[in-house]
This record gives sequence, structure tokens and C-alpha cells, in this order.
Amino acid sequence: MTAAPTYDLGKLHGGLRLEANKSASTAQAILRVPVPAQLVLPIAQHVGDPAQPVVGIGERVLKGQLIAEPDGALGAPVHASSSGKIVAIEPWPVSRRYGENAPCIVIECDGEDRHIERAETAPAYDILPPDVVLTQIMQGGIVGLGGAVFPTAQKLMQAVSCELKYLILNGVECEPYISCDDALMREYAREIVGGAQILLHALELDSCFIVVESDKPEAIHELIDVLADVNDDRLVLKQVPSIYPSGGEDQLVQLVTNLEVPSGGLPTDVGCLVQNVGTAAAIYDWIINHEPLVARVTTITGDGVARPMNVDVRIGTTVADVVNFVGGYTDRAEQLIIGGPMTGKTVTTDRVPVVKATNCILVLSEDPALGPEMPCIRCGNCAAVCPVQLLPQQLFWYACADEEAKIRSYGLTDCIECGCCDLVCPSHIPLTFDFRMAKARYREMADEKARAERARLRFEARNERLEKQQKARDKELAQQKEVAKLAGPEAIAAILKRKKQKQDED
Repeated sequence: MTAAPTYDLGKLHGGLRLEANKSASTAQAILRVPVPAQLVLPIAQHVGDPAQPVVGIGERVLKGQLIAEPDGALGAPVHASSSGKIVAIEPWPVSRRYGENAPCIVIECDGEDRHIERAETAPAYDILPPDVVLTQIMQGGIVGLGGAVFPTAQKLMQAVSCELKYLILNGVECEPYISCDDALMREYAREIVGGAQILLHALELDSCFIVVESDKPEAIHELIDVLADVNDDRLVLKQVPSIYPSGGEDQLVQLVTNLEVPSGGLPTDVGCLVQNVGTAAAIYDWIINHEPLVARVTTITGDGVARPMNVDVRIGTTVADVVNFVGGYTDRAEQLIIGGPMTGKTVTTDRVPVVKATNCILVLSEDPALGPEMPCIRCGNCAAVCPVQLLPQQLFWYACADEEAKIRSYGLTDCIECGCCDLVCPSHIPLTFDFRMAKARYREMADEKARAERARLRFEARNERLEKQQKARDKELAQQKEVAKLAGPEAIAAILKRKKQKQDED
């Protein structure tokens, strides 16, 4: 029995062919980082409201134990990555805020790595109702591992209300240096395929594309072998060109299905749901092995570390501990980036912990900036490479002028911040940074308007409530006066006295 056929699909609009720089980190198998002496677990490792701690300082916890639960409709639980004692709940540097502090739960590990008690037997997922499987996924703390860190269960629940046609598993890892998904597909292809089958059941779909770049022959070979063993006609392996940023959700949907996601829309608007291959493997580990998301495969690479590789690391392990495991820094280490060189975030301390979104720890010898910024010469190179077909030079012009209406009309919200325009700009203008700051500025303005509107509504509701209360009191007094007329002046005086006392009490 042969596996589903593979196809090399069409061309991506714009984009760039970038030097991969992945051979060093993929030269050996994934190695497991030992449990560190201390784990630092941010309570916000996902899009949405931060989780709320359910443990206290001094409390002992086990691996896999819930330590922070979701607060609000959009959130994900956080579990202990190993056994030990809670020694602090305090601000700590985190990568999502460029190294700024955020609340974290600090565990002093006991070295025993004892796991919370797990159910010995559980019903097979394929005999459970899909909504039950979705609820189970929510309890595993699983978020998108491709970088967006959107809570997976909520994403699935939103998708089931749409007319879905395809599930797309994204194994396209087009950004330079990052190779954790490639390593995962090479060594855990069966878990990825199993996760795809669980997702198909939960979504009640019968079509899934597992998409890989054509420059990953080892991963493709492993997936073909597993698909042949599984023999599931719902699963099809597809290849896409190795062009950055073909791994973006909207770009991937267009490459695989020839459907275009509308401006400001989502893949579900055209019947597609995209999940990272790492997310699928995490779902398999949780549903089949009852292991919540407490570890992930991460690439640590660059000429600033002694031995680039892919590692299986516990969530909450600091970057310093990971770097020590791979032999430490080299003399060339100058810059620390969490993520890839195109979309990653530069941090100034290696005290930041590995979180669910940490797909790469990149240590470089020099800042990738190509030179001093100069005025725009209107060459149009940025427009030629933009995968979303925007006009970055116009966006830049209106961003500098802070003309919100104009920059929105030119598609600011559609910018995926891929960084292609930065690389080709002969004037070395940090276009992506400017667009990111403009988005943040306008989001803050929108939030301020929303807060002002909520305050106005509260004020009007309060006035309306007070007015109703006053009318009710006046009506009550009028009724009492009518009754008191029959009782004489002394009764009226008593009623007025009681009314005054009640007003004084209010």
C-alpha cells in the first residue's frame, strides 16, 4: 500500500528565497534537556487573558499538575513542567515582552520529576462525541505552537461553527535557522499523523492536507512511511516551494487550495483551518498519553552557541540553562533573539524562560541590520516582494505622517510583519518595525475609545437608574399622601418625617 501522493504546488506572490542556515541544527537527533533546578512559568503564554494561579507559595506540585487556570472565554491552562515546590509568584523577564517583566510562577524542582496520577484507562477518542474531545483538548493547555499561540480549543470551537472543508497541518518552516518542526516530523511523524486524525474527528471533517516544504526530504520520507502504515484516505501529503513566507496561514491556504483569504478575514472564511504540526503532536500526547503541554521541541542555533541542535525542553526552563546544555556561548555571541531572524524578538537577558511559543533560540555574532537608515528612494522593491501585495512605501509614508485613515486604507491590518520589505530595502528602513508600532498605536487608540465608550454607557446607565429610583420614590410618596389625607395632618407629618429619614440614610 502506498501513501498519499505528494505534489509540488504553485508559486507564492512575492516572497524571498533565503539562505536556510539549518544544516547545523538538523545534523543530529533531538536531545532532551535535563530538568533544571528552577522552572519559571509565565501565566500568560497565549493570546487572550492571562491564566490565574491556583497554587500558593510553599505548595508542592507534581509534573502535569494544573497551576494556573484560564480566566475568561479566551485562555489556556498552565501546568507544572516538573515536580517541586512553588517558591515565588512574581514578575520575571519574558520574551513576549522583549525581556520586560510579567507575572510568573517559579518552581524549585526536587529532581524527582514525579508525575501527577494519570488515568490508566480512558475511552478511545473516536468513540467519544466530537464536543467531548474538544473539551478534553481545552484541558491540556495546548496552544498554537507555530508562533501565534492562540488557544487551540477555542480556535477549534470557533471553526466548527463555520462551513469547514479542509484541515491543513502546517509543516512549512520557511524562516531561516528554525528547524524544530523539521526535526519533529523526522522523529515524531506518527504522533503528528495521530494528532491529525484526532482533529479530523473533533471537527467532523474528512480531508486533511499535511504540508511540507520541498527541501525537507527526510521529513517527507518519514511522513510517507507513516501514512502508508495508517492507510487513511483522509490524509494527503503536499509539498510547497521553499520560499519565505509560504508558511503564513493565508499564503499556505492559497498555495494548497487556491482559495484566497479575504482582507481582514480568517482561513475559516474560505473553509480552511490551519494548525501547526507541533500542535497536532501535542494534541496526540494529551489525548492518547494524557501528557499536557509541559515541553516542546525548540531550535537553539546561531554562530553564538557552541553546538546548534534541536532540543526537547521543559516549558519554564530559562534560556541560560538551555545554552549551558549545548555547550555555552561562543566568543562571537552578541545578540540573543527568541524566534527567527525575520520575525523574532531581541531580548537583552538569557533569564527569560522557554514558553509554549518558543520555537527558536537564536544567538548571533552581529546585528543583522545592514546599515544606517537613509531616506526612501521609492524604488518599489518592497512592493515586489510583499506576499500580501501591499505597497509598503505608501504605508511607511502615512505611518510617518500618522495618518490613520490613509494607512488603514492601504492595508495596514493585512501586513503579516514577515520582514521581506526590510531585507530588500536599499535605504535600510526598518519598515516592519514601523508597521508594528503603528498597529500597536492604533490598537491603543481603539482600546482607549472602547474604554471611553464603556464609561459613557456606565454613566448613562447610572443616571437612568437614579432617575428611575427617584420616580419610584416620588410615586410612592404621592400614594402615601393620598392615603394620609384620610388620616389627617399628623399622619402626613409622620410620612414626611420617615421620608426624610430614609433620604438621610441613603
